[in-house]
Amino acid sequence: MRIIKFTDPDFTQQVDRLVHRLHVDFSGPEGAVREIVLDVKENGDAALLKYTNRFDRNRFSIADLRVGPDEIAQAYEKVKPEELAALRTAETNVRKFHARQVQSSWNYREGDVLLGQMVRPLEMVGIYVPGGKASYPSSVLMNAIPARVAGVGKIVMCSPAPDGLTSPHALVAADVAGVDEIYKIGGAQAVAALAFGNTCVPRVDKIVGPGNIYVALAKRMVFGVVGIDMIAGPSEILIVADATARPDFLAADLLSQAEHDEEAVPVLITPSESLAQAVAGELERQNGKLKRQAITRVSLANECRLFVVKNLEDAILLADRAAPEHLELAVENAAGWAEKIHNAGAIFLGQYTPEALGDYLAGPNHVLPTSGTARFSSPLGVYDFIKRTSLIGYTREALHQVAREVGILAEMEQLDAHAAAVRIRL
Repeated sequence: MRIIKFTDPDFTQQVDRLVHRLHVDFSGPEGAVREIVLDVKENGDAALLKYTNRFDRNRFSIADLRVGPDEIAQAYEKVKPEELAALRTAETNVRKFHARQVQSSWNYREGDVLLGQMVRPLEMVGIYVPGGKASYPSSVLMNAIPARVAGVGKIVMCSPAPDGLTSPHALVAADVAGVDEIYKIGGAQAVAALAFGNTCVPRVDKIVGPGNIYVALAKRMVFGVVGIDMIAGPSEILIVADATARPDFLAADLLSQAEHDEEAVPVLITPSESLAQAVAGELERQNGKLKRQAITRVSLANECRLFVVKNLEDAILLADRAAPEHLELAVENAAGWAEKIHNAGAIFLGQYTPEALGDYLAGPNHVLPTSGTARFSSPLGVYDFIKRTSLIGYTREALHQVAREVGILAEMEQLDAHAAAVRIRL
């Protein structure tokens, strides 16, 4: 990793690299993904089964793809009591937080005019849960619970089962969160099945959840046929720290993101060069004790940057420009400095609020905008699982009052049928 000081000749270049870090290259697998998506669309179950067995090294039949009650019961037997208790605590906290996001229909009258908005949940939602480098029961909770709180009619989950093995923790998390149907399907073929529905998997209205580049590209391809949450980039954390921060805490938090994958982006910004040096040392020391150090070492070497800036104000400005997925403020008066941040997926206040809290059970959703998209995107929430319909109601008298202006506007756009549709009622 490199310490980058504001006096370095390439400081501006390094800042630009951070701010403009979105560099997902879809060109490589695009053709293969398109072939899979179209094959599943046109050939249904036969194609779905072909790719599932090929990529996950299985010999499934169509009947094997859906997880049954017996498998869920067996999963509970494999989960330790303390693990189940932790999952239920997380479910409670996540549900309580998202319950505050619920929106209601509304309307109002202005004389003879009724205007309003109907809020309705989506009827069916698909959740994708990765099953490759690690098991992610927390992703199950974070994607399913807001959908359940929103009132979605049916929640369908797809997750790969390499060599026939499913994660018991993910299955139990799905049951705790209220998922209705679970399928042992992954990759682009799962996305296509959820989008088109001419398979054993039902067609959904929206697909949410993280995945590898094949999943991300498939989601992008089917967008418009169904809704999607986002195209997520690598996980990232940006920490703003002052001289009061503990370097061992900071290094631990940077590593907590670096262990996600080799492309994860861990960044520190501080006005203290001595703190940056201490964090660099802690990163080396702590990384040597991690189970996934082969992954973290690549992330640290390629993506980790420790910026030293003039003052804390500059650190906050740079953090805001970067629009990080996770922003930790390891500073005095963290809540006050947070008021100056406009762009971040989630903000963690003070030295005793590690990002890992947000990943698991604090309550706010851990599905967050990455790669700078926090400039215009928000965390996953109940509002992603509802739709809004406008209500407009005019009486005859109310129509008479506005008919002339409607006609003028229609004629300005040379749409005389619009004007006629009003005149015929006068």
